[in-house]
Amino acid sequence: SDGSRQNSSWTPNIDMLAQEGVRLTHRAAFLTGRYPIRSGEGVYIISAASGSLPKEEVTFAKVAKRQGYETALIGKWHRGLNCERNDDYCHHPGAHGFDHFYGITLTNLRDCQPGRGSIFTNVQAHTPFKVMCSVQYMSRRYTVLVEPFKMVGRWWRWWAPWRPSMVRSLPTSPTSAAFVMRNREVDKHILYTGVSIVVIQLFSSIYTVCVYYFDRNSALPFLLFFSFIQVHTDMFASPAFQGTSQHGIYGNAIQEVDWSVGQLMQTLDRLNLRENTLVYLTSDQLAHLEEITVRGEGNPPTGRGRIQVPGLLHWTGMLPAGKDIDEPTSNMDIFPTVVKLVGGTALGDRVIDGHDLIPLLQGKVERSKHEFLFHYCNAYLNVVRWHAPDRGYSKWKVFFFTPDFYPENGTACMHTHACFCTASYVTYHDPPLLFDLSYTEPAFHSVVEEIRVAVAVHKESITPVQDQLAPGHLLWKPCLQPCLTWIYFTCVCVTSLGDP
Repeated sequence: SDGSRQNSSWTPNIDMLAQEGVRLTHRAAFLTGRYPIRSGEGVYIISAASGSLPKEEVTFAKVAKRQGYETALIGKWHRGLNCERNDDYCHHPGAHGFDHFYGITLTNLRDCQPGRGSIFTNVQAHTPFKVMCSVQYMSRRYTVLVEPFKMVGRWWRWWAPWRPSMVRSLPTSPTSAAFVMRNREVDKHILYTGVSIVVIQLFSSIYTVCVYYFDRNSALPFLLFFSFIQVHTDMFASPAFQGTSQHGIYGNAIQEVDWSVGQLMQTLDRLNLRENTLVYLTSDQLAHLEEITVRGEGNPPTGRGRIQVPGLLHWTGMLPAGKDIDEPTSNMDIFPTVVKLVGGTALGDRVIDGHDLIPLLQGKVERSKHEFLFHYCNAYLNVVRWHAPDRGYSKWKVFFFTPDFYPENGTACMHTHACFCTASYVTYHDPPLLFDLSYTEPAFHSVVEEIRVAVAVHKESITPVQDQLAPGHLLWKPCLQPCLTWIYFTCVCVTSLGDP
């Protein structure tokens, strides 16, 4: 749902949040208020990778904590875990300002449930890093990744006699991400226990921890980042929601998310917190169209591409109800907005790309401060949106390259399971493709020239940093894998909710 009234029978609680708050219809990084290119980071799908959000970055959680706020992240954390050992937790949420963490360290992958297939099946065949190979022994669940380099033949001959006993002790390296953490302790190891019901129970336990957190901190200033594990590549719904939607498992999962939104808002009502709590609901991306399960289920296509996502903001007595704002905004705006609300100060030692949203939300200004928004595909500048201040309400979007979709007449990269950004998987356009989002006829060359100048200025503001997406940071490293020894897994199942 995007909070529209047309979906009222499907997501009534999210729609109510939209009707009682402000809808941002042109949404585009989140924790730091900065483009990810400034920190060299990206998305990681292996928990034992060493890349992540650098410790030098300042998150809104760090700022809120300094101002006396209780801070928590519940749900999924997609920004790495360890640097040099499997217990240094240099990239853990706790290292970035969150006092409490309960959830999964990566996104929810369907690899985490037996019989659901793997998202890595097609990706491995097309990986841009030609330094990975997988060695399987007896069962698909047991795999090890090695870095061949030039000496792989000699190294493999030496290692081969020992590989059966070692491989037996290693769960599939990509899916070794399937565990739940409570702060720095592993709570439930989904793959190792082999109990698929754990995934289904996970959502309800995460929701329960959220309610508990509200109850415990209702008399204190708090910042809660609730990051949903639904709806993603492993689509699931709790028993109470299975079979409740005509849209299949996707609809069931959406309705469970909607129910949880309603329950959390009711909890704020019960604790009399609505009038002093800003609620922000958004998505980090739109549908992963290539993700089709072994049952043929997948995310439905959308007509908005993968950049524009909805944003809903609700604050009783402080924000107007039922207001739509069609100005370009970004998830990066949450950082300066939170900094201002908690009484923090501006960070003068770095570029902050976001802007405080409150004046725009309250109607004190009519125009967004974002004239240009830059969208990257990993480290490659892909799209620029321009909202010209002297051209009325015209909005343009320019594409410097587009993915090579497969099938050719489709809108997804079904052959690689995800659209890659490197040159062999995209088509560059010169001149670039230009789209007028305001449905007026643009002066093509003058618009493109304005955008090229903005791109040049933007690139001058990018300071070179360590590439967190380099092969050495992306590969699975046994020494960083939680619970792993050379002999066996040492994770201990903890089933009680306890103190988050």
